[in-house]
Amino acid sequence: MLHCAPRAWLFAPVCAGYIPGMRHGEYALPFPDREAAGVLLADRLGHAVALAGWAGRILVLALPRGGVAVAKQVAVGLSAPMSVLVTRKIGHPGQPELGVGAIAEGLAPVVYDGDLLARLSLSPSDLAPVVTAERAELNRRVQVYRGGRPLPQVAGWCVIVVDDGLATGVTARAALRSLRAAQAGHLVLAAPVAAPAAAQEMRAEADQVVILAMPRRFRSVGQCYRSFGQLTDADVLGLLT
Repeated sequence: MLHCAPRAWLFAPVCAGYIPGMRHGEYALPFPDREAAGVLLADRLGHAVALAGWAGRILVLALPRGGVAVAKQVAVGLSAPMSVLVTRKIGHPGQPELGVGAIAEGLAPVVYDGDLLARLSLSPSDLAPVVTAERAELNRRVQVYRGGRPLPQVAGWCVIVVDDGLATGVTARAALRSLRAAQAGHLVLAAPVAAPAAAQEMRAEADQVVILAMPRRFRSVGQCYRSFGQLTDADVLGLLT
């Protein structure tokens, strides 16, 4: 069983919950599924974010696909509207699951993990074919999930960006930079679980970071859930409605 980092992470308070094995100052994993994690995250956000000052100007934006199932519960718990902010990971050409960068709608430049590129001896030009393919997939998902409509209004709003977990954080970084460029009034990044290093780095990108659990021996987001099935476009559309 995994345990998260201690309460010293002031920007990510530990939330009491129903998961067996919880200890004082720690949060036991795995979460049962994304929906259960979303309920807990909504409760934590209700206590951690000063939402009263943003009445009528709160928007929950999910990072699809997995983040949508978590964000649905957050939106319900906070009685806030929900939409999606489409991002795509830029994977290593020989190992697509290894994210070395990311793109987000509304943000032209690719956000790269510079340190990782250096360690892998990769340059942005090496990734040009991957970027082209991922931009095409990003545009396809915008068409499917929102009928090609632009993002909802974010300027001057409190925007809560929700994902099901952060491994490197590069996808969340691209999303947050896109919203910052769109002049969001207050940016909150929220996820049930994150690698400690990724959570720390996100403090420079968001006004608040709310993470329920940060396992010391983090290996992947999927290991932090008992049920972690892949969502389809149909699943996403069902959650959005």
